Amino acid sequence: MSISRTSRRQRNAPTINDVARHAGVSPMTVSRVINGKQVVRPTTRAMVDAAIAALNYAPSPAARSLAGGEEMRIGLLYSNPSASYLSEFLVGSLEQASRSGVHLVVEKWDEETSVKSVIDHLLRGRIDGVVLPPPLCDLDSMAQALAAANIAAVAVATGRSSGNLAVVRIDDRQAAYEMTRHLIALGHSRIGFIKGHPNQSASTRRLEGYVAALGDAGIAMQDDYIAQGYFTYRSGLDAAEQILALAEPPTAVFASNDDMAAATVAIAHRNGLDVPGDLTVCGFDDTSLATTIWPELTTIRQPISAMSRAAVDVLVRMLRAQRSNVEADPAHLVLDHQLIRRQSDAPPRVRPKAGGV
Repeated sequence: MSISRTSRRQRNAPTINDVARHAGVSPMTVSRVINGKQVVRPTTRAMVDAAIAALNYAPSPAARSLAGGEEMRIGLLYSNPSASYLSEFLVGSLEQASRSGVHLVVEKWDEETSVKSVIDHLLRGRIDGVVLPPPLCDLDSMAQALAAANIAAVAVATGRSSGNLAVVRIDDRQAAYEMTRHLIALGHSRIGFIKGHPNQSASTRRLEGYVAALGDAGIAMQDDYIAQGYFTYRSGLDAAEQILALAEPPTAVFASNDDMAAATVAIAHRNGLDVPGDLTVCGFDDTSLATTIWPELTTIRQPISAMSRAAVDVLVRMLRAQRSNVEADPAHLVLDHQLIRRQSDAPPRVRPKAGGV
């Protein structure tokens, strides 16, 4: 019975010919679009993409082979402590993999697993290329091993601006600079900062942006206003406790991701502080967590899903170019960020002077 139902679903599923008729083009043109061939005009490509979306068409290996394409398998290696970040990254990757007609294999990596065993596993699984979100985007041993195994890779959200890997990122330094300048414009001069994990280059860029904004505003940096975090909620709790326990604590705290910013809000509330009345708290990333706590976080929107979609697209184009024996320099995309203002920031509260009325 179940086999019969499956067969009916397969017979009723749209085919490449249905897409071609819907778009008013030939099946060969549809196949060329599916396989990323550059000989298709942009207007024609747009019509085919619209037809694929309208019919909810899923390219099959047979459809891909019409233009000489072969089944393509790409991997997503992840090792990220933020569930919110990873969730958005996965959504974008899966969407683009489906759109590109490739298989996406998701694999977890941890520090107890050797790089060699990961590479061996990828080779056994016939993985053609991999997407490396943070922190793997900054792991030199992984990049070197992938290159040695001739496995293409795209690093996402790295703070590095050059190298042999293809890169999709934002300007972390500029984003942190803008957030710090925003806090200064609100009237804050005592601004705390929670650093990201030291094994990620983006953490360094964000600290640089914070320091540069203070310097440009003539505000002396205070080392005790800077605490080490690791992009986890737990580390955010520890860092916030450290900063807010100072004899003269900051009036604003800028955390390097939303998880640590949410933890800072929790510590502020535990200490009887109103956010943002007594303490402004801002984050980075604009994950779903930013709008599920109260007050909702002012944060830097890093387009995580868009970055992962772009990474998959870049990787697929790289692999198809390789199969066509076309040499190209690694792509380097810098996507736009945005400062999103919500309810967690405000000007510093004016304290009455001692002896005043």
